[in-house]
Amino acid sequence: MADALPYKPKPGEIPTEPGVYRFRDAQGRVLYVGKAKNLRARLSNYFAPLHTLHERTRRMVLTASSVEWTVVDSDVDSLQLEYTWIQEFSPPFNVRYKDDKSYPYMAITLADEAPRVIVTRNRRIRGAKYFGPYPKIWAVHDTIDLMIKVFPIRTCSDSSYKKAMASGRPCFPGQIGRCGGPCSMTVTIDEHRAIVDNFVAFMSGGDQRFAKELTKRMSEASAAMDYESAAVYRDRLQSIDAVLQRSALVLPDDTDADLFGIAEDELSAAVQHFIVRGGRVRGVRATTIDKELDIAGADLVDQVLQRTYGDATAADIPRHVLVPVLPDDSTEIEQWLTERRGRRVSVQVAQRGQKAELLKTATRNAAQALLLHKMRRTSDYTSRTRALTDLQEALGLDEAPLRIECYDVSHLGGTNVVASMVVFEDGLPRKDQYRSFGVAETTDDTDSIYQVLTRRLAHIDADDPSTAEPDPQAEGDEPVVTVRKKPRFAYRPQLLVVDGGKPQVEAAARALRDAGGPQIALCGIAKRLEEVWLPGEDYPVILPRTSEALYLLQRLRDEAHRFAITHQRSRRKRDITTVLSDVPGLGQIRIKALLRHFGSVAKLTQATPEQIAELPGIGPTLADSVHRHLANR
Repeated sequence: MADALPYKPKPGEIPTEPGVYRFRDAQGRVLYVGKAKNLRARLSNYFAPLHTLHERTRRMVLTASSVEWTVVDSDVDSLQLEYTWIQEFSPPFNVRYKDDKSYPYMAITLADEAPRVIVTRNRRIRGAKYFGPYPKIWAVHDTIDLMIKVFPIRTCSDSSYKKAMASGRPCFPGQIGRCGGPCSMTVTIDEHRAIVDNFVAFMSGGDQRFAKELTKRMSEASAAMDYESAAVYRDRLQSIDAVLQRSALVLPDDTDADLFGIAEDELSAAVQHFIVRGGRVRGVRATTIDKELDIAGADLVDQVLQRTYGDATAADIPRHVLVPVLPDDSTEIEQWLTERRGRRVSVQVAQRGQKAELLKTATRNAAQALLLHKMRRTSDYTSRTRALTDLQEALGLDEAPLRIECYDVSHLGGTNVVASMVVFEDGLPRKDQYRSFGVAETTDDTDSIYQVLTRRLAHIDADDPSTAEPDPQAEGDEPVVTVRKKPRFAYRPQLLVVDGGKPQVEAAARALRDAGGPQIALCGIAKRLEEVWLPGEDYPVILPRTSEALYLLQRLRDEAHRFAITHQRSRRKRDITTVLSDVPGLGQIRIKALLRHFGSVAKLTQATPEQIAELPGIGPTLADSVHRHLANR
């Protein structure tokens, strides 16, 4: 592999000004678009020695055949130009957003003579005021049903409205009390417009003055013994409370902010965008992102903000943008958003208080969305079939690996070494067949892998027909051979996967050779670059980032790691309890009290007898026994 790219610019050709650069392939297709405060400094990173580049970055620069750049006047201009080109060219190596959903909004058609409230996914209605987006369409309908009880505005279609106004007969929703527009013949156009203004004011800020006013009117009607009116005000007040509970108050009333919770792994990211207006969460937008290049969290936040606000109107940009980590060009992004909004916009990391708690909630939702995204890809029948077929082709297998076993090793500083075996059949986990192994003595992870697989392979049934037993009940000239039902641990997998790179794979291959007989396919998946290693190969197999096979291997690896960690922690806890249980006079209640007070056995070991004796229920004699026992371990 040549270490110098033929299209690498000569020294001094690249300017040091801010600008935007594009990598193109031989057909002229734009592969990647990026921005830089200093073009020369940024591009030099791509033309570093190839072996030092991240695998996916190396693949991009080797696929490209040219690079070009455009100098701009400021960093803000480069931000805008980068966004424009990404939208225009859809470069395959830039992050790709998998969110192809159009979310439902509540819209009030303020440009109409008699504005109405509707549920729509169209964000381009002339003169409309939008609220949302809402995660589910039923949530919009429920909110509207509650709101029109308090603010009875028009809900009928334009054709029904025109017909009713021409005929003087209320529209059908007006006849059943679900439309409060002029077509219902109960209010004038001006009166209706005033109700619409109140509707918008309430939704914009959850104005508490409406609740206070309704409470006052209910009390006055009740004092005047006008119980019917008081009941109407009570029902409206209940509707307002229901709306406020639906968008629970989490921040001060004047808070106008967008919060972005992000969870990511090597190939994907999930974003939860919480839209807070008037101190309440008015909408939630979820997005899943495919990452081609290895980008840092700050760069990902940069891309998310560009995507969110690139085509946004001034009304959609809040005063505050809260993110988990500040992008490197946060100052330029603030300036860009301020210019688009027309007023000051701040980009911040929430450090403490209610905003930080809400950001944690958004991040937790993002983590769940990322896990769900990966699980759906693995559990979907079509995706599973494609994953197994892709894996068969990528690894050169004779058949699709319907049974896959994955192994991982876990330890604590070289002690408490354990290993896990997880089983997937037809792309789905078989948790009843998971196994864990204890490794008493080992030198390193490769030795642990060798030991565990040697023990595992010793139990695999060779499937030799000669070992089958004839059925004594059978009649006829030909003996009938019955196959013994194998225990589950004797099932032969079609593929063994180990968590690790070339050293771990070679150790597993040695275990297969030494076991003799079983011919089982083997591979390893290295975590940092998501490379797939085969035994005896000098270079890894690179699966496409959108490959279903890669998602299946990732889930196998993650599940094996989780299972190993769980088993290792349970053993460690059991060992700690066993150590303290050997102290005469120390029962389970006192053991728990000691661990709760000191935090760990290590800290308890460092404590003096006097410090141990300070704990209620531990006298000087017992404290001295505990200290002496731990010191002599």
